[in-house]
Amino acid sequence: MTTGTILLLLLSLLIAGCLSFFQYLYKVKNKSNAHLFLTFLRFLSIFSILLLLINPIVTTSKLEIIKTPLPIIVDNSSSVSFLNAKEKAVELARKLASNSAIQEKFDVQSYLFDNDFKQSDSLTFKGNQTNLDLVAKNLKSIYKNAFYPSVIITDGNQTTGNDYVYSFAENNKVYPLILGDTTKVFDLKINQLNVNRYAFLKNKFPVEVFLQYSGDKSVTASFSVAQGNEVLYKQNVSFSPSKKTAVVNVLLPANKVGLQVYKAKIESGEKEKNTFNNIKNFAVEVIDQKTSIAIVSAINHPDIGALKRAIESNLQHKVTLVKPNEINSLQDFNVLVLYQPTSAFKSVFEANKKANLNTFTITGTATDFSFLNQEQNNFVFKMSGQEEDYQADFDSQFNLFAVDNLGFESLPPLQNNYGSITSNGEVNVLLSAKIRNIETKAPLLSFTENQGKRSAYLFGENSWKWRLQSHIDNQSFEKYDIFINKIIQYLASNNAKKSLVVNHESFYNTGEAIEITAQYFNKNYDFDEKARLTIAVTNVKTRQTRNYDLLKGNNAYKVNLDGLLAGSYDFSVKELNSKTSYSGHFEILDFDIEKQFVNPDVQKLKQLAAQTKGTAFHPNQIETLIKTLLENDEYKAVQKDVVTKSPLIDWKWLLVLIAVFLSTEWFFRKYNGML
Repeated sequence: MTTGTILLLLLSLLIAGCLSFFQYLYKVKNKSNAHLFLTFLRFLSIFSILLLLINPIVTTSKLEIIKTPLPIIVDNSSSVSFLNAKEKAVELARKLASNSAIQEKFDVQSYLFDNDFKQSDSLTFKGNQTNLDLVAKNLKSIYKNAFYPSVIITDGNQTTGNDYVYSFAENNKVYPLILGDTTKVFDLKINQLNVNRYAFLKNKFPVEVFLQYSGDKSVTASFSVAQGNEVLYKQNVSFSPSKKTAVVNVLLPANKVGLQVYKAKIESGEKEKNTFNNIKNFAVEVIDQKTSIAIVSAINHPDIGALKRAIESNLQHKVTLVKPNEINSLQDFNVLVLYQPTSAFKSVFEANKKANLNTFTITGTATDFSFLNQEQNNFVFKMSGQEEDYQADFDSQFNLFAVDNLGFESLPPLQNNYGSITSNGEVNVLLSAKIRNIETKAPLLSFTENQGKRSAYLFGENSWKWRLQSHIDNQSFEKYDIFINKIIQYLASNNAKKSLVVNHESFYNTGEAIEITAQYFNKNYDFDEKARLTIAVTNVKTRQTRNYDLLKGNNAYKVNLDGLLAGSYDFSVKELNSKTSYSGHFEILDFDIEKQFVNPDVQKLKQLAAQTKGTAFHPNQIETLIKTLLENDEYKAVQKDVVTKSPLIDWKWLLVLIAVFLSTEWFFRKYNGML
């Protein structure tokens, strides 16, 4: 406490004593014990009130030792168990974390990872994916700006995520402890298989297969592709100590519509330690219809190329680029994308009055808005010649179709003429326009439907920057391309609105997230947040049925079906209140990516250690690792002076004491007839 506080406390004692004396003892001739007791109570009450007002603070200071953190991260994926290294992993983690010298020097913190990253509680070695890149991201987030070493106990066989070698901070040393037998054994492996998810009826679709060999002698293997009991393709492939890889390209016929499941296999007469990686199942959905989209533009613009690439990322879509004066007939197209219409588009609008195709209109600084006012009646444009930048604001209540927020608020602005855009009739707005973060209430991306004809409007050019920014944020164009294709899919369908819309894939690989989403709409076609959706999933072979509830998300209901075994499944989604239902089918292909390895990835883990100036160790070098950590003088504990300030007395208890003192005084005076 400060000197001023002490003086205030002494003054409070004096004031409380004087007031109490004046109240009960001053000019009192016959001073009894009752007077003395009441004086004491009054003194305590007054002093407590003054103490509450002063609220004296006690300051304490102590030295605290801050140790360098040492995260110990253990690989919890099933590949560790498959390589017969799970007992060794547990032993190494325990030996390192329980070492008294390590505990004295470091703040030891244990974690585990597979396709997730969390604090270590119990190792199961049942994770169906390995993501070391996620470990790097979490360490950077947990230990911001800290200088520390980390020990990763793993086989180094990553199955998902970015290349982890360059994901870790370079100034923080990583010490991998390599699990698994490094002895090279004879092994044939289908390392990777590339195939499109869709093929078209009566066509042939390509399959690219990368084969890998591990061994010290020459061998001839047989590679085949079969569907059921029918072998569709077969060839011999030769390997040797100098030829470890081979690429096989196959063309398979698409003769039947629907989901077609195939099995790729490589085998030889030699005995192998691991035969799981000799087989890879894959599936292709054969379709007999392709959506044809025409992008009509009188000008050249980067938006057009970005739209074409995004739309054609879905193999069911084919894009044709045409100029307005080149269109003679619209019968070959399903959807029209009208890019910055001008009077040159007159013939296109006239032709579409007969064809009645759904349209996606994109405006910009080259658009003739007077012409657009004449040719459509969904919006009225009152635009000036001044150009303006418009940022996007995502509407989470949008319910025409399920769409994720790509982070539209942080994407680059679109450019359009400045003015007012007024809608005629019902309009569903997905993105609203903002000018320098000020809401305008004007639409930026909206949808209309009149007498069965659907239209989409994007009021701004330079959406190519959105695709580029999405790639920067996600290291992939996929999210943006899916967003554009959902717009095209909506426009390509002329079906009446359904009350129950279910989205799912035709097939999944074992270990992948199996997520099915559904939307339920009421009679006004508003998203019904009170719907009760369930799903019944039946294994076609065993006829065993499992029931799940779908949980409400932002603008859709979702269910996660992880844990289902490989096989064919029928399912039915039902809304319990209205009894509306939807039935579908999907396949789970038998492919466990964690069983594809026979050895740890020693080279990759050594690269990681070298990149961070650490060292890779094998299990029999655990003592060397401990010695390396203890002898490294870079990691020293830091003394920190921690100052804490706390009230001398808790004010809540002080209020209680004041109430007790005053109450006791009142009752005592009443009892003695002194009121």
